Amino acid sequence: MSLSFGVTVLPDPPPVRLVELLRLAESHGFEYGWTYDSHLLWQESFPLLTLAAQATSTMKLGHCVTNPGTRDPTVLASGYATLHDISDGRMVMGIGRGDSARRTIGQQPVRVAEFERRLAMIKEFMNGRPVEWNDKELELKWVRPELPEIPMWVAGYGPKALAVAGRVGDGVVIQLADPVIVEWIMDTARRSAEEAGRDPDALQCIVCAPSHISDDIADAREQVRWFPAMVSNHVMDLIERYGFESEIPKELTEFVRARKFYDYEEHSRVGAKHGEFVTDEICDRFCVLGNAEQAAEKLKELESVGVDQFNIYLMTHGQEETLAAYGEKIIPQF
Repeated sequence: MSLSFGVTVLPDPPPVRLVELLRLAESHGFEYGWTYDSHLLWQESFPLLTLAAQATSTMKLGHCVTNPGTRDPTVLASGYATLHDISDGRMVMGIGRGDSARRTIGQQPVRVAEFERRLAMIKEFMNGRPVEWNDKELELKWVRPELPEIPMWVAGYGPKALAVAGRVGDGVVIQLADPVIVEWIMDTARRSAEEAGRDPDALQCIVCAPSHISDDIADAREQVRWFPAMVSNHVMDLIERYGFESEIPKELTEFVRARKFYDYEEHSRVGAKHGEFVTDEICDRFCVLGNAEQAAEKLKELESVGVDQFNIYLMTHGQEETLAAYGEKIIPQF
């Protein structure tokens, strides 16, 4: 398998912008189109995915990531099954425990055991198989059996969430592009897959990170400092549970020691104040920056450690230019 490419576009108003960018990405050879699912910070994403499904023809679509907390699991499954019908079998699900979508409305991420229980049901239910839920036998009888399965890719950083990805998921969503951490995350998830009697090699690896293609590396770093700060949110949760001295690699935990605060009002925004503690080195490790040659070199390194898809978080300046640089100079190399 060669590396495939995806892009994540924020569900910011106006809605036509998301549609325009995903359609452009499809024309540049991107196979996957993603959006966030955080209904307070941005627009509600399901109607936007419906528009995207109608505006594209080959691109697979989904959330990077949704969660089974703000959305009732049966509603989430039905939503995906419906979009799968509308798009003629092009949906892919990215799902996590819920960060900004939950915290901004005063809820915590879904607890790991409950997360696993809900995912196991959603995966069966959205693909048209009968489930038992709330002591009832349920089935989406209208699911078209000839459509391909909707895969479920699970986001996580810590051992417990990654174990769920290994036992239940079809793959792992990793929000950072550091090969050392990516390898540790996949090894952790694959170990659980194997223990559960599943094929560990079948577990897909999706790496998500901003990418800015430019010779001006200083400017590129300024545009992505918000991203390691966003990752630090999840890392703080891990440190609370596991401490600084644990099996989790230092490459992932050390950088948050300098962190001061996080403001969801600036979640995924270029220039976010909470990104000020992030060093140049961390920007370079966690993102894909530089000119087209340098970016391709880093992507080949990621491919060599088993990454199946690189998904660009398209939240930096010059969105059309980024898509064009990938379409013309980078994707053809893979």
